[in-house]
Amino acid sequence: MKYLITGANGQLAKEFANYLEKNGQEFLALTREQLDVCNLNNVLEVIESYKPSVILNCAAYNYVDLAETDYVNAFKINGLALHNLSFACKKHNIFLVHYSTDYVFDGEKNDYYIEEDTTNPLNTYGKTKLIGEKLINSGLKDYLIFRVSWLYGRGKNNFLSKILEWSKEMNTLRIAYDEFSIPTSTKFVVENTLKAINCGIKGTYHLTPRGYASRCEIAKTFLNLVGINKFVLPVSSKVFNTPAVRPKFSAMSSKKISQLLNVDFSAWDKELKQTYQEYFK
Repeated sequence: MKYLITGANGQLAKEFANYLEKNGQEFLALTREQLDVCNLNNVLEVIESYKPSVILNCAAYNYVDLAETDYVNAFKINGLALHNLSFACKKHNIFLVHYSTDYVFDGEKNDYYIEEDTTNPLNTYGKTKLIGEKLINSGLKDYLIFRVSWLYGRGKNNFLSKILEWSKEMNTLRIAYDEFSIPTSTKFVVENTLKAINCGIKGTYHLTPRGYASRCEIAKTFLNLVGINKFVLPVSSKVFNTPAVRPKFSAMSSKKISQLLNVDFSAWDKELKQTYQEYFK
């Protein structure tokens, strides 16, 4: 298997590169400067040169609030790029793996979302990610889309890293008690993605640990885990007045993919305990 990783500077791409290197797998990880997924000619040129069997698309526009005003760039990276990658993968018979988000849902179900549930994104970020999904669906048969949520890993653009930064500056951390989903480690995503590829699984699936939690509960659990004594004050998400509206409950069920992989996924807090030393200690 020969892997091409896009968006090499991101936390998910770094986890893939680290894992594949440790396991002696052949791969090439390229930054946006080396591979602009929004440029079809660039995509075709790189693919024709490297000839991968699998593309792991980790390139993404993940600035949820900024996307409300920076729609064009969000659409290019989360939407248009998937047309380019799908076209190139179909032309050269390459398997495409892509990552979407729980924010394609509106949070009104009040239960775990399954793959068959109707999508209805509330914010621009979610809308552009859904466009990307649809472009893959219409352009390819051989693909794997994983919807993930509240991703954390080797990087600073995630909720847990932000908690660490806030804890250095403030004694009291105001954290939302009314937003619920599932924190998911990049290690969890990488390991199960590669299992799914090896099993020949295709289609769209949810990929998260079990359970769910509010941002407030996650913050308390994480700070206790790393031994930082700060007061976490539960507040309504409305006090932050963010540009992007977020779903209140966007936890997804991963039952379908766990059954296909014959794996019993751990709960989110157990997964966090297993990975925090590697990422944060």
